[in-house]
Amino acid sequence: MSWAGVLVLSAGAYLFKLAGISVGERFSRPLAPVASLLPAALFSALLVMMSVTDGSELVLDARLVGVAVGAVAVWRRAPFIVVVVAAMAATAGLRLLV
Repeated sequence: MSWAGVLVLSAGAYLFKLAGISVGERFSRPLAPVASLLPAALFSALLVMMSVTDGSELVLDARLVGVAVGAVAVWRRAPFIVVVVAAMAATAGLRLLV
């Protein structure tokens, strides 16, 4: 990346911060419900991308089973350690069988 690109992106980031300060309350109230859901959506997208891709290829392997078991455990409101151990055991068990 060239220095010009770095400077343009830095200026854009600064302008976004400046716009947030100057616009303030006018846009924050209507967007508050959506903004509160963004971290969960971004984390979910990251989890899916790390679970089903390897570089630029789609890979359906034991990791996906572990994520599914973990999702079911979260849905059933299991404690965090139970979610992690269940997902780990499902992934390891499937890798052992295949």
